Amino acid sequence: MSDATSMKENEKQSPDRLGTMKIGKLLLEFSIPAIISMIFNSLYNVVDTAFLGHAVGDVGIAVTTLALPVMTILMGFSMLAGQGGNALTAIQLGEGRRDLAEKTLGNSAMLLIVIAVVVALSAVFAIDPILALVGTDAELYAPTKAFVQIICFGFIFQSLGMGLNNFLRTAGKPNLALYTMVFGTTMCIVLNFFFVMLFGWGVEGSAVATILGQACGMVPVLWYFILNKNAAFRLRRSCMVPDIRLCGKILSLGLASFVMQVAATAVTVVLNQLLAKYGAMDPLGTKGALAAIGTANKAIMFAIMPVIGLIMGSQPIIGYNYGAKQWQRVLDTVKWASVWATGLMIFFWVLVHVIPGPIIGIFGVSGDLEEFAITVLKLDTLVLPIVGFQIVGSSYFQSSGQPFKSAILEMTRQVIYLIPLYLIFPMVLPALGISPLVAIVLAVPTADLLSCVTTAFFVAVEVKKLRRLRDAKAVEPAVA
Repeated sequence: MSDATSMKENEKQSPDRLGTMKIGKLLLEFSIPAIISMIFNSLYNVVDTAFLGHAVGDVGIAVTTLALPVMTILMGFSMLAGQGGNALTAIQLGEGRRDLAEKTLGNSAMLLIVIAVVVALSAVFAIDPILALVGTDAELYAPTKAFVQIICFGFIFQSLGMGLNNFLRTAGKPNLALYTMVFGTTMCIVLNFFFVMLFGWGVEGSAVATILGQACGMVPVLWYFILNKNAAFRLRRSCMVPDIRLCGKILSLGLASFVMQVAATAVTVVLNQLLAKYGAMDPLGTKGALAAIGTANKAIMFAIMPVIGLIMGSQPIIGYNYGAKQWQRVLDTVKWASVWATGLMIFFWVLVHVIPGPIIGIFGVSGDLEEFAITVLKLDTLVLPIVGFQIVGSSYFQSSGQPFKSAILEMTRQVIYLIPLYLIFPMVLPALGISPLVAIVLAVPTADLLSCVTTAFFVAVEVKKLRRLRDAKAVEPAVA
């Protein structure tokens, strides 16, 4: 009886259920923990901003705003090998190639370590160009340098912890993936309280609290893959020997996630430069513009993170069934992921327009800055309900082994459309009585609308292809 119970329990935890269980049930099981974990993961910069905003004031908020593009691109590095390797692993499991899945995990871990070493070295030898690129002025140079260097030196914890966390879902452990994220973020909050609020260590204390929190999240992930004998696939030293061709596949599949983060960084860099220019011409000033618009952007990032969690939960389902050539299950996963993503965006859109004040107030912004930040938040989210579909659509191509299409769609939203609009709108719209700062803000919903139209075209073509493959497979037995 105990053997039967044990077998049933193992079946529930097996990755093979990705190809048999109902799609709706799988999405719930895998996406809800991923959504919660991404909300907690997004809290790292939010927590830093909130504690520093209350303890240090506008300088603390401005420092975390300037550091945000660096933290964003660091997340991109962990996703490059982490999500890329996980997407490939899911496809390999669907094809029944478990030995290759273990080798992919090992090579992904090796790539994450190498990337972390490069990041740490960059924080020593290229810190000045990095700070100049994100728009750091003389007044904020010293605290921003201290914050960014500490974050980069401790990146190994985020690289391995967040990068390998992706594999837990494909290994059939979505709840463990959640618990590790929650634990890391909770420790970040606790340590920020002690280091910033009680000990008065300022931006340095907040940065140290962040990397120590990420270290706490990393430990259980490594424990599962290295020491748990019941793991679906394990992290073995022999599998970490570099395989150039395999590394190439991992990085190509992670390209879309990396491009998304790099694009977000490029957008933030351009935005910071424009805010420095036009903020100096506005009564708010450069520091005020950075703090107000930066606060609104952080709130929006917090809203988008659940959708990223949703696509992380759907990724192993899509990849496994794509590898197994179960085309209808792939179509169903994309459909329901799009519906749920749209629902999440509608929910946040309602919150923004009903209680914008409390949302902005979380970050310690007050007075004239609060009023302008609320205006920015409402304008930025004008077309937010359709953004969920765009994110799901672009991520689908990564999950199905089509990284370049995914990368192109990521670039449409954040680079191809948004950066040119950032540059054009503040020069053109003031003729209509719109201030340059508001014109910059209006570029965001315009770019979102254009990118959604582009994604809809790509997805429509892909859906036709999947239906054709499904129908062809359905008639194969009859032909045989």
